Amino acid sequence: MMNRRQITRRMFVFGAASSLVVFNRSLEAADFDFTQYHNQTSDSPLHLRLVEMWAAIRSQTNGRVVTRVLPENNKIPGSDPQALQMLVSGEIQFFTLMGGILGNVVPVAEVQQVPFAFRSAAHAHRTLDGELGAYLREEMAAKGIWGFPVGVFDNGMRQIGGTKRPIRVAADLAAIRMRIPAGQIFEDTFRALGAEPVTVNSSGIYEALKTGKVDAQENPLAYMNLFKHDEVMKYVSITNHMWSGFNMLAHLPTWKRLPDDIKTIVERNVARYVRLQRQDQQRLNTEARTALARKLAINEADSTTFRPKLSAVYATWREKLGRKCWSLLESSSGRLV
Repeated sequence: MMNRRQITRRMFVFGAASSLVVFNRSLEAADFDFTQYHNQTSDSPLHLRLVEMWAAIRSQTNGRVVTRVLPENNKIPGSDPQALQMLVSGEIQFFTLMGGILGNVVPVAEVQQVPFAFRSAAHAHRTLDGELGAYLREEMAAKGIWGFPVGVFDNGMRQIGGTKRPIRVAADLAAIRMRIPAGQIFEDTFRALGAEPVTVNSSGIYEALKTGKVDAQENPLAYMNLFKHDEVMKYVSITNHMWSGFNMLAHLPTWKRLPDDIKTIVERNVARYVRLQRQDQQRLNTEARTALARKLAINEADSTTFRPKLSAVYATWREKLGRKCWSLLESSSGRLV
């Protein structure tokens, strides 16, 4: 380690001059002033890593890019679907969103929510960093959205939590009013399993469970824990029926206007902080199971009872998603239909 005596006058002058450049730059208006939305809490790994990421980008661009990161979609009433429309229109420039809801604008993105397609979060990451992810980004671009090569933050494997009864086998879902996000594949999946799907935006899950509007929800454990859903649930069943993550998205016309050097810095940092957040989220989901087990009854469901009920769902979505998309999925997941 260098001590004070080893710091030469030349190094001091150089360091001071560099600091003055950054300081002077910070006093000027940024060349690019952006807004980033996401639907997680301010203490979630997603929010914390996004804040770090944009701080790094600001530093590495010498203050040319400044981005405000707003958790819980800045409390807008329409939650994720409204924020998606804001991204497409350019009202916000960056957004993270799960594939099932992105599918409302980019239909093939719903492939990310095909039930039992991914064995684990790590399996999903490998798949979406590969050829399937590249194909999805092409389809996003056709709809005015830019996706990133290593650009899918993690949410985790989805489980079922509720108030009525534990889900041990698929038959236990019969007549359960299941909260789902706004995505057709969620509705098709839970209807096939015998539940009654009820679409509720993420911001309304707590109240829907509390008032009895729904009997259950399906989400990663960390999400249930962060939003204190244990206060309005009695049971959590480990089903691993689906994986979900948060696609890092940009308004395509805004992205195209950025200089190449800034694009390079942003993409490099997105990849770095995506990988860090994935590790964070894995730990958080593991810790959430322990935390929830102190307050709720947790059981392992028999997932082999679910798959036979989904054959029609797989057949339908193979047609909807198209041969190329389905082939890329099955090259990773194995045969589903």
